Amino acid sequence: MVSFIGMIKRNMLVYLKDRQAVIFSMITPIIVFVLYILFLRGTFVDALEKYLESAKGLIDEKDIDVFANMLLLSGVIGSSVITVSYSSLVTIVADRQAKIDYDISATPVTRVKIIVCYLIAAFINSFLISAILLTGGLIIVSLLGNTYLSFINVLALYGITLLGSLSATTILMILVLFFKTTNSAGAFQGLLCAAVGFIIGAYIPISQFITPIQTICNLFPGSHITALYRNVLLNGVIENMNSSMNGLDNGSLATTLKEVFSLNLNMFDNYIMVNGMLWYVIVIIIVALIAIAILFNKLYKRK
Repeated sequence: MVSFIGMIKRNMLVYLKDRQAVIFSMITPIIVFVLYILFLRGTFVDALEKYLESAKGLIDEKDIDVFANMLLLSGVIGSSVITVSYSSLVTIVADRQAKIDYDISATPVTRVKIIVCYLIAAFINSFLISAILLTGGLIIVSLLGNTYLSFINVLALYGITLLGSLSATTILMILVLFFKTTNSAGAFQGLLCAAVGFIIGAYIPISQFITPIQTICNLFPGSHITALYRNVLLNGVIENMNSSMNGLDNGSLATTLKEVFSLNLNMFDNYIMVNGMLWYVIVIIIVALIAIAILFNKLYKRK
């Protein structure tokens, strides 16, 4: 057990002590934040005001601001669990390139423990950093207006962060196992950082794409995790907006906002709700773990 914990700690620190790795893993969340400040916020607010045009005077302007800020937070955390997981997993590639895996495989430690140590370390790193970002984001948003979040909602957000970190770590480990050099892993990281913001809908709501593209994006668990964040973060403010309408629209405003801002995901022309998203992510995690066990056994042989 001591050696097991020691390996996990070592794998965690390899990432955490590398400041460049930590910074590069935060590129996508930083890009989302910068783009939001520059023009995404204006785009989201304009889109909101368009759908709320018939409700002028009924909807509080502060609710619109909170809605836009919550969208930003969902994009930042949704991308963070993915990019931090990947950067932490690159330790596997670095160990292989430096032949450290020779030393590890020569020890009595079983292959299962080796792969589990890498997996747990990346998962913990992803959760810790994303949880810190989430906490900071919630504090800032709460200072700017009413978040309409209960204590249970806040706990749910950290639960989603746990699930998101685990799903990202398991899926990305499958890819990382095929890389033999840090250069190839770094090249893929560049592609990942560029694409993840679009795939999870951090820049543009997935609902704005044509149906086939929506389906492709929603095949990735990261889109489901981000949608789960949105459901928890936005449901309160949406319900408050809906209450402000005093039933004049028979609840159509809430339904429209949930569709437009991808609180429900469209896959193969079928909308997936919260429970469906949770089960989808859980099934993907199980499949990914099985794939990891098979691949690691073949690719990580004792020398």
